[in-house]
Amino acid sequence: MIKYLLQKEFLQIRRNSFMPKIIFIFPIMVMCVMPWVMNQEVKNIRVDVVDIDHTTHSQQLVHQIEASNYFVFNGQKATYQEAMKDIETSMADIILEIRDGKYLIAANAVNGTKGSIGSAYLSQIVSGTVTAPSASSVLTLYNKLQSYKVFMIPALMGILMMMLCGFLPALNIVGEKEKGTIEQINVTPVSKWSFILAKLIPYWIIGLVVLTLCLVLSWLVYGITCQGPLLLVYLLAILLALFFSSFGLIVSNYSDTMQQAMLVMWFFVVCLMLLSGLFTPVRSMPDWAYLTTYINPMHYFADAIRTVFVRGGGFQTIAHQVVALAIIASVMSVWAVQSYKKNN
Repeated sequence: MIKYLLQKEFLQIRRNSFMPKIIFIFPIMVMCVMPWVMNQEVKNIRVDVVDIDHTTHSQQLVHQIEASNYFVFNGQKATYQEAMKDIETSMADIILEIRDGKYLIAANAVNGTKGSIGSAYLSQIVSGTVTAPSASSVLTLYNKLQSYKVFMIPALMGILMMMLCGFLPALNIVGEKEKGTIEQINVTPVSKWSFILAKLIPYWIIGLVVLTLCLVLSWLVYGITCQGPLLLVYLLAILLALFFSSFGLIVSNYSDTMQQAMLVMWFFVVCLMLLSGLFTPVRSMPDWAYLTTYINPMHYFADAIRTVFVRGGGFQTIAHQVVALAIIASVMSVWAVQSYKKNN
């Protein structure tokens, strides 16, 4: 019975003129565009310099700012008030005043991240120019080039699995409710488990195909490959797909229209994504927000896939995350079956 249900699902996907396109075009666009723009490195910080001393050291500092890849040298101003006008009109982000051998850094904190990180960059240049360089050295064990793309590509894989394996099953069920075709299924002897599996399996397969496509694009476009076993990456993806596909079915079981399902899914997806540590460290969150990571599957996935993809960790290093993902996904799959009401 499940064989014919799977045939029906794949036929529906194939006959939909929009679905196959979005399944392949969406991952390609995300992998080829997002790693370039989802970058938390702060660059192109516009600096005004007010050099009152005009000494050799001050000129050397100005030249270092000009040569830096992080700053855009806005020119030297005669007075601090003149430079402040550039700040007020958003023509400059930071002012560096050099007076009597002292250095004043004033940053525009309207954009707090740009102001604080830009000030830190400029402070490092000033410290390196004024004082002798330190004899200490830094040894980078993982991601030696400190590329933010290496950090973001595993996160983008998780986001794609979340979107495709979560939204598509939810919209599939609700779409059948709106068309009335689900009533024809309800009057047949098809069991709940068979019906739910037939709805989930196609999107698990699609999720794994998309993951493979992401891995290939990561290698071809950026030259970035997984440092650990690929089987672990696929294991994590399967568990995440099981969770979000089950969650999508739960939402669809309690929704009557596509609009309802979309809004509810979007609400939970954004919360899970922002509280997972995909973009910001979870330890920076307040204590009450950090507690949510214990039940957030995206947090376990992000932590585990970065361990495997970036650091090359084995199963023992991610066993805790795998077990947690398996438990959460199993609970959601049972809930998805139990919440489906089959009236026959």
